[in-house]
Amino acid sequence: MIFKKHFSGLTKNTFLLTFTSLFADISTEMLYPILPIFLTQVLGAGGAVVGIVEGVAVAVQNIIQGASGALSDKMRKRKPIALFGYLLAALSKPFIGLSTSWWGVFAARSVDRLGTGIRSAPRDAMIANSADEKSRGRAFGLEGIGDNLGAFLGPLLAVALLSYFNVSIRNIFFFALIPGFLAVFMMLFVKEKADDLKAKSKLNVSLFKFPAQYWKYLAVIGVFGIGNISSSFMILQTRNIGIPLTGTILIYALFNLVAAFISYPAGALTDKMGRKGVLLFSFVLFFISLMGFASTKNFAVISLMFVLFGLYMGIFRAAGKAYASDFAPKEFRASAVGWYNTTVGFSGLIASILAGQIYDRIGHATVFATAAIFVFVGGALLLTLRQKRA
Repeated sequence: MIFKKHFSGLTKNTFLLTFTSLFADISTEMLYPILPIFLTQVLGAGGAVVGIVEGVAVAVQNIIQGASGALSDKMRKRKPIALFGYLLAALSKPFIGLSTSWWGVFAARSVDRLGTGIRSAPRDAMIANSADEKSRGRAFGLEGIGDNLGAFLGPLLAVALLSYFNVSIRNIFFFALIPGFLAVFMMLFVKEKADDLKAKSKLNVSLFKFPAQYWKYLAVIGVFGIGNISSSFMILQTRNIGIPLTGTILIYALFNLVAAFISYPAGALTDKMGRKGVLLFSFVLFFISLMGFASTKNFAVISLMFVLFGLYMGIFRAAGKAYASDFAPKEFRASAVGWYNTTVGFSGLIASILAGQIYDRIGHATVFATAAIFVFVGGALLLTLRQKRA
């Protein structure tokens, strides 16, 4: 009875997609916290390179989602496109470990994120369609649990392999294949329902089909996104204050655990209270976290800032996508979430390149202070946006 009460309105597909995200993120997050260390300490790259690699990777991931979502809407197919993306992302990871220069990492990481970008918009459309209208926030919240729980378990696996089994950093990239293939396997069981929509030959995915409020929302996300710097800079800052590699990875894992726990309650809250207020609260949490990273080198405070960062990430993931999907009719939902993620990606590219240059040329604290300014302005602009409910 309790299960039915809390998960009513969701379907088997919602849970299958949640487990798909769980395994995919275990694969990704085994590597993510060691990637900036691999670049800087193994390959000898600087902070600017970390910014370029992560900025371009995030941009590729998110920018492709606009095209992937539009293609998914036009073809009337979600699952085959998503499945291809999961497979591409899994296969690319070992090539990062094989790299002997940062250019090799750059290429392999970009292909990895290309696969992630290809899969994300059609998957998100399937998530939106896997629940009834009043449960859409909870559907994205549940998938967010899988995503962020995977991001918690991945670093723990990396720590276990590094510390207890003496696996080298390079070989960790090969172990990431296993959960990557498990994600592909779970995706095979998702059943794509035939939408009660117009024939695909008549489907029009013109950008002009979206209302003005949708584009205003993307403008808000674009400004905010310039402050949405890669967590690689939080990881580097933690290492810079003297925290060992395993300790840094564990703190990063804590951040993802917090994001996992808050994701579903946050999604449910957006269903009850509307998306805007919950999304704005996540902006506030991120602002506080950035200011904390900018002003302290204390281990306990840094750990607390990671907790706030995790709360922000879990809420933002659930509320941001659900809000974007609210603006579009069912037949354009993949495009709506896809172009939203494109905006996140393009602004994230600017954010990471800017942060990398500031990191090398000015100082670590200025990276976070500059990001906080854009987050503050983005929050102020969000206040001017008319509330939109599912």
